[in-house]
Amino acid sequence: MASEVGNPVIAPGGNQLEFNSTSISKRRYIRSPKNPLDKSTIVSIFPSPIDEVKWTIEPGKFHIDPGTFENPSILVVGSSSWWADTDIERPVLEIPTGSIQIAESIVKDFCNGMYGCNMSDAMPGLFFVLGEKTVSEIKLSYRNKLDEVKDKQNKWYQILVQQADALWARSNNNPLVIWDLMRIAARSLGLHDKSWLKDFHLIQLVPCKFCGTMRNPNFPICQTCKAIDPDHPLSKEVKFAI
Repeated sequence: MASEVGNPVIAPGGNQLEFNSTSISKRRYIRSPKNPLDKSTIVSIFPSPIDEVKWTIEPGKFHIDPGTFENPSILVVGSSSWWADTDIERPVLEIPTGSIQIAESIVKDFCNGMYGCNMSDAMPGLFFVLGEKTVSEIKLSYRNKLDEVKDKQNKWYQILVQQADALWARSNNNPLVIWDLMRIAARSLGLHDKSWLKDFHLIQLVPCKFCGTMRNPNFPICQTCKAIDPDHPLSKEVKFAI
C-alpha cells in the first residue's frame, strides 16, 4: 500500500526507500554566462512574417519581419540552451547551442515546411551569416548572396504559380484551392493576368443540377458532367461539333 507523499515507502523485500517530496522543488537551473560575441544574423526577403518556435530550447521563440530584395529584414540571434536531467541530486545540466546552429535550424525548419521547396535552387529567400550585421552591411557586403536567394525565391514562386494553375483547372475555378502565397508569388513575378488573382468573394460556387458537383455559375456547362445549365442565358447558344 502506497504511503503519503513525504513518508517512507516499503519496497518489495522489506527494504525501506526514502522519498522526499521537496527533492524536485530544490532542483536548480544554473545558467552559464553567454558569449556576447556569439551572434548570427538571419536575412529575409520573404514577403510575409516568420514565426518559428523551438520548444526544447530557451530562448526558443523567433520572429522575422517581412522583407524585400530592396529592403531585407534581419534577425540577430544569440546562443540558446537546452537542459539535461542527469542526476536528481545535482543541478540540471545546461547544454548551450551556438548561434550559428540556431540560425541554421530556423532557416532550414521554415523552408523545409514549404510546398515546392527543394532546399537547393527553389526555396524562400532566407539565409544567415555569422556575426551581428545591420541591413546596410548586408546590402553592401552580401549583394551576391541577395541576388542568389532572390533567384531561388523566384524559381520557387514559379513552382507555386504552376501548381495554382493546375489546382484552378482541376477544381473548376474554385478560389478556395488557391493558397495566399500563390497569389503573392504571381504578383511578385508580374503575372497579374491570372484569373485566380481576383477577389474570391466575387465568385460563389453552386451545385450542378445534374451531378451535384460545385461549379462556377458564370459558365453554362458543368466541367464534370458536361451538362448544360438551362437557366444560363447562354445555354441556347451552346453548340457542339459533330
